[in-house]
Order: sequence, then structure tokens, then C-alpha cells
Amino acid sequence: MTSKDKEYGTGDGEASSNAETEESTIHKRSLSSKDLLTEGATMKRAAAKKLIERYFFQLIDGCGNPKCDNENCASSGKAKKLTRNQAAAQAIRLFAQEARLCDTKPTKVPKTQDSGAKGENDISSSENISRNEASGADGAHSGERDEPRLLPNKVASHSLAEATQRGPLSKDIPFITEEKLLEILETCKRESSYSLLIRTLGEVYSSTDSLNKSFIKKDTNVVNPLDSMLDRAPLDLKNMKKEDVRTLEGDMDKEIDSQEIEEGESSSKKIGTNNVLDKGDDVNVDLVSLRRAYEALFEVPSSVFESALVNALTTLTMELDVRLLGDAGRGPDFLNVFVIVAELPVLGTSEYLEVALPKLCRAAARLPVVAQARLAKVWARHCKSRIKTLLQALQQLVTLRVMSGVYTRDYCVNDEEGVTAPTKVMKILYYANILAGELDPPDLRQEEEEDSDRGSGGLSVGSSDSLLSRGNASRPRHKDPLGVELGVDILDARRPYIPFSEFYNEPLSDAIEMDKDFAYYKSEADQKKFSFMNYSFILTPATKTLGLYYDNRIRMYSERRMSYFQNVAGQHTNPYLRLKVKRDHIIDDTLVELEMAMENPNDLKKQLVVEFEGEQGIDEGGVSKEFFQLIVEEIFNPDYGMFTFQQETGTVWFNPTSFESDAQFTLIGIVLGLAIYNNIILDVHFPMVVYRKLMGKKGTFHDLEEWNPTLYTGLKELLEYEEDDIEDTFMQTFRICYQDVFGSAFFHELKEGGDQIYVTQENKKEFVDLYADFLLNKSVEKQFKAFRRGFQMVTDESPLHLLFRPEEVEQLVCGSKNFDFNELEEATEYDGYTDDSPIIKYFWEIVHSMSLESKRKLLQFATGSDRVPVGGLSKLKLIIARNGPDSDRLPTAHTCFNVLMLPEYESKEKLNDRLLKAINYSKGFGML
Repeated sequence: MTSKDKEYGTGDGEASSNAETEESTIHKRSLSSKDLLTEGATMKRAAAKKLIERYFFQLIDGCGNPKCDNENCASSGKAKKLTRNQAAAQAIRLFAQEARLCDTKPTKVPKTQDSGAKGENDISSSENISRNEASGADGAHSGERDEPRLLPNKVASHSLAEATQRGPLSKDIPFITEEKLLEILETCKRESSYSLLIRTLGEVYSSTDSLNKSFIKKDTNVVNPLDSMLDRAPLDLKNMKKEDVRTLEGDMDKEIDSQEIEEGESSSKKIGTNNVLDKGDDVNVDLVSLRRAYEALFEVPSSVFESALVNALTTLTMELDVRLLGDAGRGPDFLNVFVIVAELPVLGTSEYLEVALPKLCRAAARLPVVAQARLAKVWARHCKSRIKTLLQALQQLVTLRVMSGVYTRDYCVNDEEGVTAPTKVMKILYYANILAGELDPPDLRQEEEEDSDRGSGGLSVGSSDSLLSRGNASRPRHKDPLGVELGVDILDARRPYIPFSEFYNEPLSDAIEMDKDFAYYKSEADQKKFSFMNYSFILTPATKTLGLYYDNRIRMYSERRMSYFQNVAGQHTNPYLRLKVKRDHIIDDTLVELEMAMENPNDLKKQLVVEFEGEQGIDEGGVSKEFFQLIVEEIFNPDYGMFTFQQETGTVWFNPTSFESDAQFTLIGIVLGLAIYNNIILDVHFPMVVYRKLMGKKGTFHDLEEWNPTLYTGLKELLEYEEDDIEDTFMQTFRICYQDVFGSAFFHELKEGGDQIYVTQENKKEFVDLYADFLLNKSVEKQFKAFRRGFQMVTDESPLHLLFRPEEVEQLVCGSKNFDFNELEEATEYDGYTDDSPIIKYFWEIVHSMSLESKRKLLQFATGSDRVPVGGLSKLKLIIARNGPDSDRLPTAHTCFNVLMLPEYESKEKLNDRLLKAINYSKGFGML
């Protein structure tokens, strides 16, 4: 081709081909220019998005600087609390205003977990470049100028292994994921060296920031609101109007509302839905991935990395201790840390139990209540399978410290942080266990009756006003701060995930000096003193009973001292609650005596002293036991018609058609309260729902299972019936029939016009709830209110609610059901005999061969009660004393002191004859 041809673009075929090539090149250059413009806009939007994400996390989590003064940062305390949608909208506004960004790195890593964090030195330069990218001129997108602007983003492209090798001067925070851990394990196996794994675990598990970035969900909810809003926003984020931002925020709120409605409708169809957990838990740890990673990690012999991991966790707890002392502990970062560490399957092994776990417990115990509540929700919702394992590890730690510690009067178990810190963490698990189980709605809790309700049904018209005015001064019921934060109460627990008895620690309960612990509990002003009474779930019922005993005794002594002062001042008062009754008129006499005591309700808080008219017995405890046994027998006598007897369950229930006055039921409540107050066990047979109602919870359908199993089964079949012919099959309306104690039938409409309303698939749940509510609450409302009023007259100032659950109150009232006489033999002491004496060996051979009824009579004869105390017969300190040589006298007993007086009979046959006569024909008291 000639130069002319080149100039004009003509010539042979070669020239034509070259011309086409030039034209194609020009066209490509034009397209490339458009692509560059598009790419530039995309880069600007990506840079803007990064800045907006930083504003978002700054508003939500803060910068972590407790001295921050940025009004748009959560760490300053000046920023308003925003929802995530509000924070996303505000972040866009702040970006448009070019508002101030804190210099410290945000606590969250936006979008991806494949990118590492930038160092502190990189942030300011990165921020400036990102702002230039977000608002730069159109001509700033040539290839030569674009490349350096992308360099800061390359900082985040290194793997964890590379980050580990960069050296101590690097500001990048290492983190780990399942993929990276598997990659490191493969590398270590291939190279036959685990130094990289050891170094990685040491760096990650020693830092809260590293753990906070590890095992994050790829599709975390934290970023979702911001991503969704930015996807709907126009391309030009810089010039968005306020109206546009409000519209985006409104659209997001509507979308979330519709999702909540759909979720609510679906969850309402589930039985036993936990509304507390449905509120969310803000966890963004990928627990499934975390557990797979741990499974792969612990396939490696633990001895390879155990020391490094323990040391790392120890360093982690030191950092946590420091950060939890400041405001930085308010953020959600530590939730991830404790969730990840708690998933370690080796926390209960010896190395971790002795070194790492105690320090982790100390750090967790310092979490604010809000953080503890959030952790409890996470464990309840996502880590149910770990609750029992974590509990066992904590129990082992407490037991180890109790057994290995040396405690004195000056340094008791309450002062050992290795015991108290795990106990505090155990409380988080305790509430997680409640949340993970089946809960009843909180509206079933009964509030204390108002003055108007409590004013009726007193023992007498004249005494009720003064009684109520004095009774209202009772201290409010203790509420645990963690329970308040979670919005749950122990009474809400219908069925916990694991039995509450799993939380008892017997070695600790035996080691606690309850007199000191009670003193710490009463010294509320001194918050440094730790009392296990505030963590009663870990104590056995027997130990808690001792705490209640101290509280009652101190109150008795206080009332006695006040009586002495009043007597000195010339105002005669009796230092005891003295009841003088006749055996044949025990109900009437007791009612009269208590009515006189009601002139000053505080008299009920005095020590009880009973005297049977015409008998010489002096009440040191034994006469009171006899009194309670006799009065209970009379109260539940069918001739009175106050209670109905449930043949199927062997329990008694309030007669809804009783003709007795409220004063009679108030008397029963007082008797029950006095029995607890004076540490006496009663032979009563109430169903469990009575104790739940006494503690403040209404009866529900589920309580019918113990109250009337046959009725419960029938109603359960009704609930489970899913066919369309339910009306024809059951032929049930909202009108029910029930019987009184005399067998008379009564009808009741559960709702207005109930006789004409048939039970259908739509209203069967309502029918069952109304039926149960009527039987257990409304039909006996008058009788039970009087009963509960009498009970509260005695126990209103007692820490009963703090220490005991309803099932433990039953045990407190009725005693244990375990008649293990081997325990009694081991616990018995001797005076004048030894356990090797022939008469003693004969005695126990005879006792072990007795029927259960005869054994109960022996207990009644020797102790004044045939009930087993809380904790079993090992808690009953029986003393067998020698009462002279062989004679024809029958054995005798000092029931006040549990002393059995036994002559040294010459043969086993004679002992058996005299003993059986004594326990079968004994009644009344006399002076020996």
C-alpha cells in the first residue's frame, strides 16, 4: 500500500483490510471509554457504600472509645438509640452531609469475611481515598489513575496464614473461619508440623477483636437492612433528598412489619411457642460452621495445641477483664466471644477446668445484665445441646474448688471467686434452661390482692381492718434483675429443658455456712458480700430450708425482744404465740385463740407454744407437732365439707360449694404458714397446682394432669382431634357440669349463651382454657383467696419466694417421700449404747423388717411426726438413749428432742413386743 493509499484509505484488498481494522479499533476505543465511565460509576458507588457502612456501624456499635465526643457515634453516649432501619437511613444522611467519622476502626467488618481488617494506619488514608472515589470528577477514571485508588482495597485480600506471617508490627487483626481452619489443618498435615495452627489459635483466641470477626455468618442480619436500602436507592447517593431517605426507611419498615405478621401467624400455630425467644437474639456467629470447625480441629490430638489454646484463653480473659471495666463492654462484640468460646467441647477437661474456665467465668460474671440476657437467649435458642454440657463443666469446677479449698471462719466458700464466678454464670444457664423449655404466658402470674380484696374474709370483722393495715407493710417480692431483663419468672417455667434438680450442687450445699450466708444476704448495703441465697437454684432444698430457718428464728427473737421492752414499759404482751386448746374441740379453740392473736398480726411471727388442756407436756417442739397433726386431720375431715377428695390422685381440693365461712379457710392458710414458720412438716395432700397458686401463678390446663388425669386426657384428645366432625363426635357445648362433695350436680356456662355454642375446631382451645380456668381458679376463687390470705399473714416477710420453687414448697410443707431407714440408721446417735451394742443391732433388725405403716408409726412415736424431713432421713438426728436395765417398761420418747428412751431388754423378742406396743398405743403427753 502506498502512502497515498494510506492517506485516503483506498487500494487493494490489503488496504481495505487495514481500513477495516482501523475502523474496528476506533469502535473498540469508543466502547472502552463507555465501559470506563460505567466502571467508574460502579467504583464510586462501592466506595460510597463502604463509607455508609462505617457510618452505620458507628451509629449501632460505636467506635469503642469511651472518651468519644462524636454525637453521631454510639460510644459517645450522645447518639440516639436507633433501630437498624433507622440507623441505615441516618447513615445515608450522614454520608451526604460528609459528617465526621471516628478515627478508630469500626467494630464490625462490612459484607465479607474473606477480607481481613485494615490497620489503624490504613484507615485514615483509606477514608480519604474512598471519599475521593465517592465524589471525584468524571475525568478521574483513566486506567493510569484508577490503579492506585484500588490499592487500599488490596490490603484486605490476604489470608489468615499470610496475616500470621506478617510479624508483630502489623496492625491487621487476624481472624478465622471454617474454610481457613480446614486449609491450615491440611497444610499442617502436609508439612507434618502444627506450628502454623498453634500460632493461629494463639493469635485468634487471645483477642476479643479477632474472635469477634471469626466464624461470622456470610448472610448476617447486621448488614441486611443497609444492603436492602442501598439496593433501592438511586445511583447518586450524594445528592439524595431527605424525602427520598424517609421513603426508603418507610418501605423497609413496612416490609419488616409484613414479615413479622407472617412469622406471628405461623408461630401461633405451634404449641408451646416461646415468645421471649421470638424477639430475636442478635447473634451473627455461624454456629453450624463453628461446630464443624471444632469437630475437625479436635480430630487432631489435643496435646498438640492444648497448651497454646489454654494460654490464649487466659490472655483473652485478661483483655475481657480490662474492657468490661469500661464502657466498651456495652457493645455486642463480647456476645460473639462468649458464644464461640462456650462451644469448645473441652471446657470440662482437666487442663481447661483448672486454668481457663475459672477465668472465663470471672469475665462472664462481669457482663452487664443486658449482655447476660442476650447470652441466655442465644444459648436457649441456638445452643440447647450445649446447656447440659456447660452446666456439667461448671458443676465440676464448683465441686473441685469446694473440695480442694481450705475454708475457715474468716475465709469461707462465699469468698472464693473460683466458686462464686461459676455460680453467676450458672444463673445465665439457669434462665437459658427456662427459655429453652416450655413457658406459660406471664399474664398467668397473680399480683398481690389489693386492699379491697384483702379486706374481706378476715377471721373476724373487728380484727380484719387492723390486720390488713399491718399486713400491707410486707416487703415486696424479690425479683431477679436478669429475669426482669428477660421478662420471665421462675413461675413461667412449665417444663424446663433439663430438670431443675440438675443445678443442685451437694458438695457446695454441705460446705456453705448458712449462718454466714444469711448474714451476707441481710447485709444488702454491702454489695461486696456474696450470698448464695440470691442464687438459690444451686442449693439443695435441705440447705435452703436452713436459710429459711435462720430468717424465721431471727424474726421470732426480734418479736420476743420487743415484747420484753413493752413489758418493761408497762404494756403487758406475751413473748410467744401461745395456743391453749382441748383435743376434742381443737378447731373451735384454735379459731378463738388465733382471733385473739389477730388484734396484733405480728403476734403470728412469734414462736408458737401449744398447750393441751389437762396434759402436763411442755412444748419444746414435740407438742406443736402433735397439735398440727391433729388439726390437719380435723380440717380435712369429710364431715366438715370444706374439701373434696380426688379418688384417682389421692389429693384434696377446695369445695366450691362449701358452707363454711372464709375464716375457716383463712385458718387453714395460717396453719400452713405457721407450720413452715415453725419448721414443722404436715400430712397434707394438695395437688401441685395449690402450691403454684400460693406462689402467685394461676392454674392452667396443664395443671389438670395432676389434679384430674382422666379429665386432662379427655381434653387433650379434644385438642388433638383434627377431623371436621368434631361437633358430632364430642357433642360438647360451652356449658359444663361438675359435682360438689355430696355428689350433687351443678351446671355452669363458660361464656354467655354457652349452652348454644358448640365446641369446634376454631374455638376448642378457648373452651379448654375456660374450662381449666373455671375449675382451678374461678370456681374456688373465694375460698382460695381466704386461704392464701391466711398463708401470707405468716410468710409475707419471709424469703420463701426467693428460695423455693412451687415443687420445693410442697416438699417443705409435706417433707420428703423417701423413707430410707438405712439413712436414718447411719445418722442416728447413741447415749449409753454404741452401734455395736446387741440391743441396738436387734433394734435395727426389727425396724428394717417392719411394714411402711409401722415405720411411720415409729417416726411418729419418736419424733412427733411421721413425715420425712426435707433432704431425707439422714437430716433427722435421732438419738437412742439407754433407759436402765431390762424391765417390763415400754419404750418412751422425748419428741421435742427426737430422743427414744430404750431399756436394755434381755432378748430380741421382748424388744419387738414392747416396741410394737409402744408405737401402736401411744397418745398424749405426760411428765416422766
